[in-house]
Parts: sequence; structure tokens; C-alpha cells
Amino acid sequence: MPRSQRLEVDVAGRTLSLSNLGKVLYPAVGFTKGQVIDYYTRIAPVLLPHLRGRPLTLKRYPNGVDGGHFYEKQCPRHRPDWVRTAPIRAGSKVIDYCLCDDLPTLVWAANLADLEIHPSLARAEAYSSPTVVAFDLDPGPPATIVECAEVAVRLRAALRAVGLECFPKTSGSKGMQVYAPLNTPASYERTKPFAFAVAQALERAEPDLVVSDMKKSLRGGKVLVDWSQNDEHKTTVCVYSLRAKERPTASTPITWEEVEAVRASGDPDDLLFTSDDVLARVAEHGDLFAPVLDLEQELPRL
Repeated sequence: MPRSQRLEVDVAGRTLSLSNLGKVLYPAVGFTKGQVIDYYTRIAPVLLPHLRGRPLTLKRYPNGVDGGHFYEKQCPRHRPDWVRTAPIRAGSKVIDYCLCDDLPTLVWAANLADLEIHPSLARAEAYSSPTVVAFDLDPGPPATIVECAEVAVRLRAALRAVGLECFPKTSGSKGMQVYAPLNTPASYERTKPFAFAVAQALERAEPDLVVSDMKKSLRGGKVLVDWSQNDEHKTTVCVYSLRAKERPTASTPITWEEVEAVRASGDPDDLLFTSDDVLARVAEHGDLFAPVLDLEQELPRL
């Protein structure tokens, strides 16, 4: 169809008007807006459980990955009346965040060229109570995801030592994230200092590999263990979200065996997955990140 043509579709009983489906959003590989919507529709069964009830920050690329982007915390005024929102106080303001609880809302957001999905670590009903502790492993060149895997293995051992299981995923970009699910009463006043303490401990043990300080000048050849994501005002890219890179790569749950394997291979491409790769992995393995949704763990006292 012509790039600018609108198409009325029924999505789970909701009527949506989709536009510009032929518009190329990933120019290097010709990946179109229609393909973005198709990916999110097909991945929805495993993605939506990780989004339900969580305030969502839209990261929109209306002119594709090479055309700039903007963040949108306030849910657009032109949203359909069935898109749920959650009022969250931010200082002196109240922001109505979108809640992506169902397939029609996910398709609506994808039609806005919301390529990357960034939910809160907490649900709207308990906005000050994160359900996970998140560690964002960010490699400083020439370090890659291979060095992130080294750090992830050490991070897993450190968390196991205090009774916490954790689960890895790629960022879909150059790094990796490790989530320790809680799903028990928690607060950022506890999770953030805990994450910082773990990052510092890893840095003391491996000073040539790990850095916990945010200064970019300190990151060269090392992996930043970013503990600061554990904050109610920050978001981390959702599992299964596309990333705005040259190709439509996605944040992908991986096994600890795969983490160990990339340490041995030394090849960063072993943990780079496109949208097609992710769909195939889900068909074979299901949702490897499912335990993050319901595993209950208590945060240890420092």
C-alpha cells in the first residue's frame, strides 16, 4: 500500500487507524513501521505481562532511527479513550502516564513509532515499591558485552551469596541487564543503596574490569555497573523491546549458559538478537524472563 495510506484494523475488539505502514524506520535494512507493529503484535503474549500496570515512558522515533527521537511521559491527549492512564506525582506536577495493559494499546503505541518501551520498575498502584533490583551493565569501549558477561557471572555469585536469584537479558544495544526479582514489599530507599553497595563490592574485587562511578572518563575498557537505575524517576528498557539501532535488535532474555558461552567465545555477536531471532527464541523456549514476574525474594539488610 502507499506509505501514507491509513488502514482501519480491528485489534482484540478495538478499532485502530494505522498510518504510514510502509515508512522505513530502520533505513539500513529497510525495516518498516508495519514490520515494527507486526513484531510487537507477535511478541505481545510474552511482552505484555512485563508491562501491565507499569507507568510507561514513550520513546518515539517518528522519522526512524536516524531521524531523532523524543521522550513522552505524559500520555498523548489524542489517545483513544480506552487507553488506561495512571496519575503519578512528580514534584509539583502530576503526570498521566500511559499503561500498556493489552494488545490494542501496544499496537497503538507502536503506530506512534514508540520503538523503545521503557516501563517503571514499579507498578502504578504501588509506585514507590519496585518489584525488582536492576543492574545495568554498560561497557566502555573497547569493552563489549563479552566483558559484561564476565561481570554478570560475578554479580550472580554476589547476589546468590545473600540469597537472591537473578536473571540476565541483553540490552539490545551494547550491554546487558541483570534483574533480581523481589515481588515483596520494597522501596527505592532500600534497593538503590543495595545496588550501589553491590556495585562497589564488585569494583573492589575487580578494579580493572568494573567501575561503579558514573563519570565517563573512568569507563574506558571497563563495565559500569549502573546502580542508579533503581529510582522511581528512571526507567530501564523493557525485555523484548526493540532498540533504535542500525538493525531492529531487541532486549532479549538469555540463559546463564549463554552468558558463560560468550565468555568462552569472546564474540559479542553471539548475544545480538534481531526481532526475528527473538520471535524464534520465544517459540522454542517461551519466556525466559517469566520468573521475574512472580519469584518472591526478600531484599537482605545491609
